[in-house]
Amino acid sequence: MSAAGERTVDARRELAAAVLGAAVAGALALVSGGQRWAEATTERQPPLPPVVEVLSGADTAPLVPATGLVLLAAAVALLAVRSAGRVAVGLLMAVAGGVLAWSGVRVLTGGLEDAVRTVDLSPAWPVLAAVAGLLGAAAGLLVVLRGRSWPGMGRRYERTAEGTDPRTDATPVPARPQTDEDRAQAAWKALDRGEDPTA
Repeated sequence: MSAAGERTVDARRELAAAVLGAAVAGALALVSGGQRWAEATTERQPPLPPVVEVLSGADTAPLVPATGLVLLAAAVALLAVRSAGRVAVGLLMAVAGGVLAWSGVRVLTGGLEDAVRTVDLSPAWPVLAAVAGLLGAAAGLLVVLRGRSWPGMGRRYERTAEGTDPRTDATPVPARPQTDEDRAQAAWKALDRGEDPTA
């Protein structure tokens, strides 16, 4: 394989790694955001019993599911954009990953504690959110540093001017000879538009 071919294969692998990293990070954020992160007990004046509240990830860290959706959308966007657009998506991924990691770490370091309630934390889900955030941030940084050189979608997905072949560099497609059926259809279309086809 030539050096150019090897570079293309490497670029495709990097693109696949970034897309997969963003998708996995987003999915992990959504899964962890729906799980039980903590149980908060609020003491009340006797004889009233304490109030126990189960808190999900979305309750304790509302940005977790939001950043999960951003990362999933970014995974799709990476395939559709090129050059500067791809770098912008990478920056968005890095920020979303950082916010996601911060949300998990904040809960782990006592961000839910207050004076009126006792919090029993389930650390597995905040840790998973933090790991997902680091993965999303790493994928975003990879896109920012290397994304400009990655290939985009094939040209067959791009809109081209009428009469050009999208597989080539705007080379006109040879016109096929007009048949009697084509002329008859053209005459009917002219009549539909209110035009005289014999004029």
